[in-house]
Amino acid sequence: MAQFQKGEGGRPKGKPNKITADLRLWICNFIHDNKEQIQRDFDSLPPRDRVASFERLLKYALPVLQSTTLSTDYERMTDAELDKVINDLRNNLHNG
Repeated sequence: MAQFQKGEGGRPKGKPNKITADLRLWICNFIHDNKEQIQRDFDSLPPRDRVASFERLLKYALPVLQSTTLSTDYERMTDAELDKVINDLRNNLHNG
C-alpha cells in the first residue's frame, strides 16, 4: 500500500473545494430566483419572528465580533505610570 507524504495528492493548497463552490453557487441562484417569494414569506412573519430571522441571517453577512477583556494590574504600575493613566482619563473626559 502506497503511503502519501504531506503535500502529495489531493487538492492543491489554496484551491477551493469544488463541491462547496458548487453548493454556494446553487444557493445563490436559488435565493436570486426566489427572492420575491422569500421577501413575501419574511414580510408575513409576526414582528418577533421577523427580527429573530433577520438576526440569524446577519451572521452570514457580518463578521462575528469577539468579546475582549482588558485587564491592568495597577498594583504593579509605578507612580509615574499611574499618574499618566489618571491624566489621560482626565483629558479624555474633558475632550470627549
